[in-house]
Amino acid sequence: MTLPLLWVKVRFMSSNPAFPSSQSQTDGASVEMAGVVERIVFSNAKSGFIIAEIKPEKGDLFTVKGVLPGLRCGESVLVKGRFSVHPSFGPQLQAESFSVRMPASVEAMKKFLGSGLVAGVGKGFAEKIVKRFGADTARILNEESGRLREVAGVGEGRAQKIKVAWDEQRALREVLMFLQSYGVGVRRCMRIVHRYGTAAPAMLREDPYALARDVDGIGFRTADKIALNMGVGNDSERRLDAGLVFTMGEAETEGHTALPVDELAARCSQLLRCTEARAAARVSVLISEGNLRLYLGLVQLPGTAKAEEKAARALRAICGSVSRLPAIKVAAAIDWAEARAGFAFANEQADAIAAALESPLSVITGGPGTGKTSILRALVDILRAKKLKILLASPTGRAAQRLSQSAGLPAATLHRLLRYNEAQGGERKELDADFVIVDECSMLDVRLCAALAQAVPAGAHLVMVGDSDQLPSVGAGNVLADIIDSGAASVVRLRSVFRQSEGSDIVTVAGQVLCGDARMPAAVSVEGLARGSLPECSFVEVDSPEALEEAVVTLFTRWKREGVAPLDMQLLSPMHKGRSGIQSLNSALQFALNGDSQSALEDGAGQLYRVGDKVICTRNNYDKSVFNGDMGIVTKVDSSEGALSVRFDDEELVFSRMEIVDLVPAYAISIHKSQGSEFAHVAIALMPEHMVLLRRNLLYTAITRARVNVVILGKSVAWKMAMAESRAVERFSTLCQRLRTA
Repeated sequence: MTLPLLWVKVRFMSSNPAFPSSQSQTDGASVEMAGVVERIVFSNAKSGFIIAEIKPEKGDLFTVKGVLPGLRCGESVLVKGRFSVHPSFGPQLQAESFSVRMPASVEAMKKFLGSGLVAGVGKGFAEKIVKRFGADTARILNEESGRLREVAGVGEGRAQKIKVAWDEQRALREVLMFLQSYGVGVRRCMRIVHRYGTAAPAMLREDPYALARDVDGIGFRTADKIALNMGVGNDSERRLDAGLVFTMGEAETEGHTALPVDELAARCSQLLRCTEARAAARVSVLISEGNLRLYLGLVQLPGTAKAEEKAARALRAICGSVSRLPAIKVAAAIDWAEARAGFAFANEQADAIAAALESPLSVITGGPGTGKTSILRALVDILRAKKLKILLASPTGRAAQRLSQSAGLPAATLHRLLRYNEAQGGERKELDADFVIVDECSMLDVRLCAALAQAVPAGAHLVMVGDSDQLPSVGAGNVLADIIDSGAASVVRLRSVFRQSEGSDIVTVAGQVLCGDARMPAAVSVEGLARGSLPECSFVEVDSPEALEEAVVTLFTRWKREGVAPLDMQLLSPMHKGRSGIQSLNSALQFALNGDSQSALEDGAGQLYRVGDKVICTRNNYDKSVFNGDMGIVTKVDSSEGALSVRFDDEELVFSRMEIVDLVPAYAISIHKSQGSEFAHVAIALMPEHMVLLRRNLLYTAITRARVNVVILGKSVAWKMAMAESRAVERFSTLCQRLRTA
């Protein structure tokens, strides 16, 4: 295979008595060399480009080019490649393969331990440990780590931390070496070690397909390539079964909770390049074995089927329960709430309040400016007057804060309210409440819905509030739409827009988008972004991804200069890859807004974090009670421990080196990730290269994230593409039918 280039400036310790000089070698000659890494001068984890200095026993500095993923100080490397002489850099080695061993000498061990790679060991402790154990240090760390307490200042806790970090690094190195030929980067290897711990290497060899099931970012094709190289046959049942299960898992990442049998067989056939008949035959076998479930012609993974069963059963139980609320004269209560509010409610607002008080399960759905806040305040006022126990919740922290402000009562995230942990089945004891109000229900996936519905006590009311025109949840399911379509709940749709009369351009433009009105927002020039006045909703025309990046940096630099807090300004983009994608825009904004911060830490995969950086969590961490989509600010970097401290709302959390992979910069995020959040200032990247995702509900969701002003930057042709695509992506699910037949 052709390897991408990676530069390493080295001082070699040859496995031979002496490294051959440039005079004794000709260009293209095959060379095998060993050396000890002394210093990493530069590295780029994405391209594999590294510059490092390696200290030899004999000889002068030497340069190596090649793929050396995750190279670290103190490691001994054996590189095989071809010799050449560079006119500026001198003798070089073009690496064709390499292997890494643990530090080979006392000096190498000292440098390795002091590099910050092993948490709990700085340069001072590295010196002490190596001085105490000398050449036996590696064996002590591997076999007798308890003896680390013989070193002054190392207690039981620190000794244990050092041992864990040492073992993690050894496992990470083994995983890196095992996966380097499959194109798996350092960040994903760190996820593998974080998932499996020191058992990661053994797990890879035992069941490579587990990678595709268990580890974010590892695709089936990578796992399949490993399995095939390990001897698994192309047409083996093991491969087919793994492919089918993976295909179902991939469908869930698209939002489906189920697939028709023929759709599943067709997708798997394309993945494995086998016949659809062969795939369909294995579907039947997996169903008979219980590894897949079948419901009305739709195939599901067992856990997902169980979640939809529980959700339907629990929601039906809520509908059928006898209300525990005291007798309430609804019309009189609404009149009383109107008097407290100081204005008369519209008919549909009064209907929503009545439905919530009269029906154990109700849904209130409407867009921005349709009066949901007035309804919630009125409900809370009425219920508090009756001295009832009320609980308010929302899927995200920022949405919970908004709900609390709207209703005048504390609100929590659903995960915290339910103490929900998907890894433990997602089931919790019932809530102590007479009335439960959940906002932003368009974000509910089926598992979280099941946990919520099961936690509502008998006789209590559940009110689900959300905008059914927004994008559906990131997780599997189409919960809000399914509940509305099933007829199980009392549904009130809010259509009248009250905020429009107050002159809200954001609400006006959002409404136009939903209706397919292709009129553009107010035009602003690129020059006007820096200092000109910005309308509440505006469009900036740019002619290239490079121009987009420049305009985005100009806009956010302006907002920062005007004193806008990092969490109050947000860039949204439909896609991750490409020059106008999230990753590229994040890099540009991170450098422009926080590039001068002195405290910095590299995560081991090339991503640099600085104090003041805005980050977002990409996975649920139940131990820390921080969840996918939560955003925070880096407050501290600890290079010796390889750790970051991040403030989320009013809580500061520490992420270890192996946990940092669950964080990514959040200057730019996806529109899906922004659901449930609201920001004072929003910018939206909208380019033709985003065309595969451009549709009205995506644009509507992005625009309605803004509270003060929204700036759309891109090409007008991309706006027209989005406006022309009105169809929402269909999601296969079984919840609606289960609710109808429960």
